[in-house]
Amino acid sequence: MRRILAAMLCVALLLCGCGKQESPYVPTGDALVPDGPELPTDPVVTQQVLYLAYHPDHSLDPMRCTDYTDRALFGLVYQGLFAVDRDFDAVPILCAGVRRSPDLMQYAFRLEAATFSDGTQVTAADVVASLKAARKSPVYGGRFSHIEKISQEGEEVVIRLSEPSEDLPLLLDIPILKADQIGTDRPLGTGPYYFDGDDLRRRTDWWCAASVPVTAEQIRLVDAGDPAALRDAFEAQKLSLVVTAPGDEGYVDFHNDHELWESQSGQFLYLGVNRDSEVLSKKSIRQGLAYGIDREHIAREFYKGFAQPVTVPVDPDHPSYDEALADLIAFDPQKLADGVTTAGLEGPKLILLVNKDDGVRLRVARSIAAGLEQCGLKVTVSALDAQGFRTALEEGQYDLYLGQTRLTADMDLSAFYQEEGSLSFGAIADETTYGMCLDMLANKGNATTLYNKVLERGDILPVLFRSYAIYTHRGLFPDLTPARDQVFFYGLDKTLDQILVEGPVGETE
Repeated sequence: MRRILAAMLCVALLLCGCGKQESPYVPTGDALVPDGPELPTDPVVTQQVLYLAYHPDHSLDPMRCTDYTDRALFGLVYQGLFAVDRDFDAVPILCAGVRRSPDLMQYAFRLEAATFSDGTQVTAADVVASLKAARKSPVYGGRFSHIEKISQEGEEVVIRLSEPSEDLPLLLDIPILKADQIGTDRPLGTGPYYFDGDDLRRRTDWWCAASVPVTAEQIRLVDAGDPAALRDAFEAQKLSLVVTAPGDEGYVDFHNDHELWESQSGQFLYLGVNRDSEVLSKKSIRQGLAYGIDREHIAREFYKGFAQPVTVPVDPDHPSYDEALADLIAFDPQKLADGVTTAGLEGPKLILLVNKDDGVRLRVARSIAAGLEQCGLKVTVSALDAQGFRTALEEGQYDLYLGQTRLTADMDLSAFYQEEGSLSFGAIADETTYGMCLDMLANKGNATTLYNKVLERGDILPVLFRSYAIYTHRGLFPDLTPARDQVFFYGLDKTLDQILVEGPVGETE
């Protein structure tokens, strides 16, 4: 995918007329490297005062805010017990030590001597209050499906689970807020910056000495406006960095000279199957559908290359990704056509359900339908608004649906297969597969077994994982290494393995 993005970046840069005969352009940090002709370079600029976008009419409470433009600021203001890097490793931040019970059902977390921006120390009570608030959050609530209890025991935070998990820290990159400010629009955090009116200001008393990719003393916040206004402000040098989501309705291309990064979003696009469908009750047809989806075309045409095509339901950067298994399924429409013929079906009709409020997803659904029709299936796209889409899902009024969900960093699929799970539509709930999902959470070495089962069942047809595109002016952020939900990712020179011990947690119940 980086090769696709690099080629697209090269075209964009050439279109802006960069024809000066200067020294070759070398992207800073981990920016995408353009293919093709060498581009001129500019002098490295310094971060004296930066300008970042936000929406002044939105709440900047990280528990409630869902806008990715606003959320880009949160990595500078807030910290979690952990952060998650690009390799899906949990990186300790506010957590100084972890004790995990041998049965993987309980965890105890000891805190760093961290302080909020008002100088008060972070306590276990703050962490417990923040996690309990996150349980009700539209951003973080899905992470708590296997968390039974959160409590303070002495100076430790203790979490008890309903199912074993070896990777609970991956779910704990949740911002820790001062308890008495939870629910306010700009609660205090422990990060290197704090809100000061329409500015972010760097703390002079920050509790840790981490190397952060932003060094400016002041960051001015600029009204983002609509996507076109955001692009125009960046190209006019009125913004230092912008985060965009190629594939969102209203996305606009950037044309000027810039550096470009990619950041994981966790958004998973897939086709869901109704097993009660007369046609799709046949396993051979369900399995054959996987060969009839041109994922590379979808990623390139509708998501500008900022998506990773997948045939198994796991992010390709995740350690449980099985490349050999994924390579077993490639775009091969003839296989699906042969399967339709073998099943003895004559002009089988399918209804493909999609939420029409997402214009890009609607166009993707139509593209998928057109491809399936070339394989001998007759597909009608049923485009409904969000409420109608949800009702049709719950009532089973479809054969296929095009869904999008944000998978947690541990790649938990249990919501698909649990009886009455939040993603368990179309009679796909299955006790055996659900058990395999739980086995993977307990030990990701079981992932391939689970993914084989998912492919064999054919009731979730992965399409792609989406990414954000981050634009900056050249040379401004040489140390930027964006990670999942963290544009300005940084660590504290410690690893989870260094602070993790196995042992009893709390009292035996």
